Amino acid sequence: MLFSLFTGDARTTAISILLTLPTILIALSAHEAAHGYIAYKLGDRTAFNLGRITLNPFKHLDPIGALFMLVFGYGWAKPVPINARNFKDPRKGMALTALAGPATNLILGTIGVMLYYLVLCIAYSEPVFNLWFSNYTLEIAISMILIFLRNFAFLNFLYTVFNLIPVPPFDGSRIFSVVLPTKVYFKIMKYERYYLIAILGISIVCSRLFNFSPFVWLADKLFNLIAYPFAMLFSLIF
Repeated sequence: MLFSLFTGDARTTAISILLTLPTILIALSAHEAAHGYIAYKLGDRTAFNLGRITLNPFKHLDPIGALFMLVFGYGWAKPVPINARNFKDPRKGMALTALAGPATNLILGTIGVMLYYLVLCIAYSEPVFNLWFSNYTLEIAISMILIFLRNFAFLNFLYTVFNLIPVPPFDGSRIFSVVLPTKVYFKIMKYERYYLIAILGISIVCSRLFNFSPFVWLADKLFNLIAYPFAMLFSLIF
């Protein structure tokens, strides 16, 4: 992410970062708030009592995780505390709570794609298109909106994919825990810290040495898959 932002001049870089930061804050905050909200609905008030069911980014922000999100496109926030003993079915409760995070990012990404193609089709409709290119201020405003919406959608899809990795500490491990034997699950959980280091290390090496990230590739495929029907629909309307 950030490496690609520095390909232009200082002004372009600053604008790109300013357009990316709000997306990071929204994506991380909504993700963690969703965990806390579903936990609350299932009977665990831990996150609620700590004020973590909120979109206030300062309640969720982890500086290192946010930096990773800005630099590499994937990162983390402060995990929402959850007490599985408060669930009627602890494993099912944990799985549903874990699923809420990436599902929220998937929804946000889909909304971002929809708005992106809506604005794009309106901008290229004949009356607006003529006005757009005859008014410099409007041209800049529409361009910034389009960049923001595309980044917003893509980063939310990237965060969805990243968090569905089926090993701890990612949400995917807790989602798939419902189908794993208890002994196997707890053996896997013992090495949570090492999985995180290994995956982040592999991701960084692939991104920097081979200019390829499997998470970026999957997020791009997801973006295109969801974008296609919206692009077709709005092109027909406008």
